[in-house]
Amino acid sequence: MSIETDLAPHLAGTRGPAAATAARILAETARLLGTDRLVPVVSAHIDGCLFHGDAGVLFAETLVAGGGQVAIPTTLNVGALDLIHAGRVRFAPHQQRMAERMVAAYEALGCRPTWTCAPYQAGHRPGLGDHVAWGESNAVAFANSVLGARTNRLGDFLDICCALTGFAPETGLHLDRNRIGRVVFDVSGLSERLKAEEAFYPVLGSLVGSLCGEAVPVVAGLPPGVDEDRLKAFGAAAASSGAVALFHIVGSTPEAPSLAAALGGLEPAETIVVTPALVREARDRLTTADRAAEPDAIAIGSPHLSFEELAALERGLAGRRARLPIYACTSRFVWQVLQEEGRAATLEAAGVVPIVDTCVVVAPILPEATFDRPKVLMTNSGKFAHYAPGNTGWATLYGSLADCVETAVAGRLRRDEGAWA
Repeated sequence: MSIETDLAPHLAGTRGPAAATAARILAETARLLGTDRLVPVVSAHIDGCLFHGDAGVLFAETLVAGGGQVAIPTTLNVGALDLIHAGRVRFAPHQQRMAERMVAAYEALGCRPTWTCAPYQAGHRPGLGDHVAWGESNAVAFANSVLGARTNRLGDFLDICCALTGFAPETGLHLDRNRIGRVVFDVSGLSERLKAEEAFYPVLGSLVGSLCGEAVPVVAGLPPGVDEDRLKAFGAAAASSGAVALFHIVGSTPEAPSLAAALGGLEPAETIVVTPALVREARDRLTTADRAAEPDAIAIGSPHLSFEELAALERGLAGRRARLPIYACTSRFVWQVLQEEGRAATLEAAGVVPIVDTCVVVAPILPEATFDRPKVLMTNSGKFAHYAPGNTGWATLYGSLADCVETAVAGRLRRDEGAWA
């Protein structure tokens, strides 16, 4: 059916002013994207709820004033506030008030207050083939690639328009032909030791994102059954270093049971043989600090830490106390369980600073870095490594979770180079 047919009740105003506004924005966006068709979507994840300025708040409040209510299950990405730990975010009074108003507006629209960039860890897991309307680059990559749902990388405010109407433009990754892999990354020549390292996956994602352009990448040569946290880290790095919204890992993601299936039976447009030298170069690009620099803090959890990743942090600390602060970004759902189990207090006593509902690269949480007082952040996140210098002014050091823990405990840089040799 046509856009006008699908959106007729909305455009006519019978569902209220907010739905009419959302429908007009959606219709015009679909035409700009070159389609006259929409696809019904079963869920949404909203990235436009992060406070960047007053205009975004006023837009959301206009939708509320117009009687807006989401038409499908809808979760919220990270906001600009840690709603559990007061004072974590250093906002001026006006910014604080506006960020609070944005929280209230999106909740009033009927969105589920998840406030996480990993909604798939909070029960929002669409099924294989489901059409959805998701924002936030890592969440989009995970939904498309790991869950096998179908969404484009929606921009801020278009996401809530899709949620209010229950439709998205039928283009891009909603269509079978655009989900076929085109560029193969062959990692079969890399050592099994390296492929077993958790720190390898953000590096590989960063490399793939930087080289594949707009094509859908396929990774061949990894052991089958790569776990979700590693796929999450890969996708987040690929989406931040490039424009990856869908990837196929042969033997691990649902649309890639084989290389031939991932390629749709076609020959690849290009095959890139990933060598140890390429991997080391990609890893080194995630470090922007001087090689002799020592870190001032550790940050992990972009995307938000899962139960398993926090358990790994606990095992790494092994009862020791960190000399450097470890900013651990996670969802309220994960942190609440740790609180109930008494594990949260133990982590905090060990020097872990929990950040919930937001993260250190989108909100002013880290101590301010200045030209005459530069700061260095160590991280195991490819996404943090990519965004931290521009968003926070802190230079980065990349290492594994074990490297980060040992560095935090020692108070100076500790990094195991063995697997990268």
